[in-house]
Amino acid sequence: MNAQQPASRYRYRIFSLLFFIALINYIDRGALSFAANAISHEYHFSKVELGAVLSYFGFGYLFGSLCGGFLADRLGSRKVWLLAGVLWSLLEIATAWAGDLGMALFGGSAIMGFAALRILFGFAEGPAYALMNKAIAHWAPDNERGMALGIGLLSTQVGALLTAPVAVGLLLLTHDWRTMFIVLGLGSLLAMALFARTFRDDPEQHPHANEAERALIRNGQAAQRSEATLPWWHFFTSRTLVCNALGYFSFLYITFTLITWGPKYLQDNFHYDLHSLWYVAMIPWSGACITVLLGGRIADTLLRRYQNLRLARNLFAAVTLLFTACCFLAIPLVSSAAAIIALMTLGNALNALVNNVYWSVVIDVTPKGNVGTYSGMTLAIANLASIISPLLSGWLAEYYGYNAMFTATAAIAFGSMLAMTLLQPEKRLQAQTSATLREQQA
Repeated sequence: MNAQQPASRYRYRIFSLLFFIALINYIDRGALSFAANAISHEYHFSKVELGAVLSYFGFGYLFGSLCGGFLADRLGSRKVWLLAGVLWSLLEIATAWAGDLGMALFGGSAIMGFAALRILFGFAEGPAYALMNKAIAHWAPDNERGMALGIGLLSTQVGALLTAPVAVGLLLLTHDWRTMFIVLGLGSLLAMALFARTFRDDPEQHPHANEAERALIRNGQAAQRSEATLPWWHFFTSRTLVCNALGYFSFLYITFTLITWGPKYLQDNFHYDLHSLWYVAMIPWSGACITVLLGGRIADTLLRRYQNLRLARNLFAAVTLLFTACCFLAIPLVSSAAAIIALMTLGNALNALVNNVYWSVVIDVTPKGNVGTYSGMTLAIANLASIISPLLSGWLAEYYGYNAMFTATAAIAFGSMLAMTLLQPEKRLQAQTSATLREQQA
């Protein structure tokens, strides 16, 4: 009877939950961009100072992604995600008083208050995507990995798309940017309560996943059975992992450029007010919501049909990044709002098409016991973009105009295209026993 029992499909509920929590994560981080004008006017920030405020998140995010992946491999995804989620929710609420905190504690410097809270907030949000990748490594069989990653990573695009109506809606409803942060933080706390009730680290621990589903997942992960781990520094011995992280840098650079400076660019250049910004700022993310899912299906199809990882990873990513760069390079050549928004939308959609590849490559070459740590290291390297993008974009906009910001974005995409051609995804890192490692060291 048990052998004939159909497999449950609880893993799809887990994939949906990962999408939802990561979606909340993304809306919370992006809301500051829509309050940027009000905050700048209240505290008299220049574009360079505002760029600094927007970039502080990245400093914390870099270290949070490193620590989160490392801790997840040792404590489990659920514990780390609950701790991080509650912390980022409380810090989102505290952002309402960031400027006042700086004025009171840092010699009248409002910007230092934002620096302190945004760095801590970034640290709390940092583990999310490394934790999601580790959860998928446990819950998805290999032939569903691209689809599962696509669902999880869709949160980036949908989160960026929904940040505009959610943040602007709260601003218009309350007429107060501080209340916006309080409401968002309370909503995040409720989301984490749902997560605590629903999520477990792997199918073996979950009562709603039956034995048939557990067997389906186990048998579909032939390349991932070894739980032996490698030292963290082995990450840097892999050309594939290092180049993959550099490729992912481009994805995050484009994402952070659009999410941090996109709303203000539209306000400054085309004079959109909040009543129109809520839907105009959604447009550049509309195509990406489709392509982030399509990318996973394309990668899975290429791999299944040709059994060639370089085709499904290197070539797919490099060609797509080439066209992405061309879109942003063309923005300074046009002048109408419609044409610029169309190019931003197309470029962002192409950028999202290969988001799945970066995370798949980590699972391709990494023992399961290292997926959390190496995902976190990939994210930490790539998330230098979350620091560099707001700072560099603000500096370029202040001294050379917004067109220079888009030209720099295109150059970053070209560089990442070259990095992705150097991957060797067919070469797995071999997990070794501690005895073998001691012999090598001796």
